[in-house]
Amino acid sequence: MTVKVKLGDNNYGKADVRLFKVFRDRPQHDIKDVQVRVAVTGDFEAAHSVGDNTGLVATDTMRNLVYALARDGLTGSIEAFGQHLAAELMARGPRVTGARVTLTEHTWARLMSGGQPHDHSFVRQMPKHTATVERTAGDTQVESGIDDLYLLKTTNSGWAGFHRDEFTTLPETHDRILATVVSARWTYRTPDCDHDDVWQRAYTALLDVFPDHYSPSMQHTLYRLGEAVLDRCPEMERVHFSFPNRHHILYPLERYGMTNPGTIFHADAEPYGVIEGWVERA
Repeated sequence: MTVKVKLGDNNYGKADVRLFKVFRDRPQHDIKDVQVRVAVTGDFEAAHSVGDNTGLVATDTMRNLVYALARDGLTGSIEAFGQHLAAELMARGPRVTGARVTLTEHTWARLMSGGQPHDHSFVRQMPKHTATVERTAGDTQVESGIDDLYLLKTTNSGWAGFHRDEFTTLPETHDRILATVVSARWTYRTPDCDHDDVWQRAYTALLDVFPDHYSPSMQHTLYRLGEAVLDRCPEMERVHFSFPNRHHILYPLERYGMTNPGTIFHADAEPYGVIEGWVERA
């Protein structure tokens, strides 16, 4: 071959590591259910260009490290565990100069038995607690988030006053179903904080504020939610939302000689609008 090439940005690691931990130090058990993805960057030129694997840590070793460190190191938030894991990846890889750890925690609620919380039975909840830790030799950045939170209100929302041209077919409305699956992520202004408590306050703010106003657009609701989250979470610097607009379209029962007084809808999967943006401290 005569073409000249060079190696660009690259990384390698282990994905979809399923980690489940049971805390048995008291009669009422607790659990952590986390998916982990790790990736490292560094001086991997020789492995790519000439097949020399000297100094490379196997991805199988990375997987084993996740489980081994979790025994004593996963005691609190996934953010804290992610920082611990990133530091270990840096220390154990001779050629590693950076590490990225992505964590997704499935949330569980304790079941009730006889009107009391059961000691060791749980039901999985919908929203997920996400976190990303990026570490280099001189810096560690932590980002947290919420994923798969499905919110819907059957009224008190509209979409009107928008620009119209020859391709516009959508009618205006002042009464529609508003539904979305929230993906949120945020950065911190306070690096050492109770990440689990911040996540819970952010989650509660979303549940409180989504229904409390008339929404003329998903954009307006994004702004309102961001304002509320930052108000309740002074530890945050800014918050990003991604809102797919899950359309619920009134089904035309008139074609069958029936009326549809705003009760029967087709929940349309695609295509759908997506509204995204950061809300930041001024």
